[in-house]
Amino acid sequence: MVKTKSMTSLLLLLLLSPLSTVTSSSAAYPTIPGTTDTSVSASQDSKLIPIRREVYGDGRIFDITHKYRSDLPSFAKENGLGKFLWLRESMKNGSSANISEMKLITHTGTHVDAPGHYHDHYFDAGFDVDTLDLEVLNGPGLLIDVPRGTNITAEVMKSLRIPKGVRRVLFRTENTDRRLMFKNQFDTSFVGFTTDGAKWLVENTDIKLIGIDYLAVAAWSDVVPGHLVLLESREIIIVEGLKLDDIQPGVYSIHCLPLRIPGAEGSPTRCILIK
Repeated sequence: MVKTKSMTSLLLLLLLSPLSTVTSSSAAYPTIPGTTDTSVSASQDSKLIPIRREVYGDGRIFDITHKYRSDLPSFAKENGLGKFLWLRESMKNGSSANISEMKLITHTGTHVDAPGHYHDHYFDAGFDVDTLDLEVLNGPGLLIDVPRGTNITAEVMKSLRIPKGVRRVLFRTENTDRRLMFKNQFDTSFVGFTTDGAKWLVENTDIKLIGIDYLAVAAWSDVVPGHLVLLESREIIIVEGLKLDDIQPGVYSIHCLPLRIPGAEGSPTRCILIK
């Protein structure tokens, strides 16, 4: 919980707190359909082992974007994302270069919502991801932990005491504790904003960038009305599916860059935090 009275000392403490660097590896690159595995392994060449990281710059830069995986959860699906990446052209099959092809819905993994996602008249008017304000998507903001055991209601929003003037907030919830983004089956019990919580945010804060740690910012029971409230003004940008594990609450420089896709109401985005 962020408290107004101790805000200055808390933020200074968090800004000065050392954080360790973490490394991790991922599964092999998807194989060419109908062929054998083409990924490089240690047995082939021990010098060719890619390092995949979540933290960079001696613990200052955090990648809060989920990797695209076949078992990544997908909205309202039981079996995850599934096969989404192919080598359309392969050097092993005689091509001069390896060329991949992928197919995703625009609200896969870590992604942004544009106003046209739930407001059809905004969609028709062209309020797509290419119109989203980069000044809102990039700048100082807060990562906060919300109380567990509840959705983000008006009462929860009041209890967080987010100061006026704060424009970007990432809300870490039980979704992270339960590692829902690492389970392939979509879970309707995820934590999100209720409609009254969304209204309270719109009416009582200066927040323009909302980040959440699952595939929808609004709770399952309020998924449509919650989105409608948050996107109605066209001033608020929603970032969903963030990876907020093992990062301390506090002040960060937030950077989210969606793809420029005119006509699309959502887009995958790469998001990082800089301490």
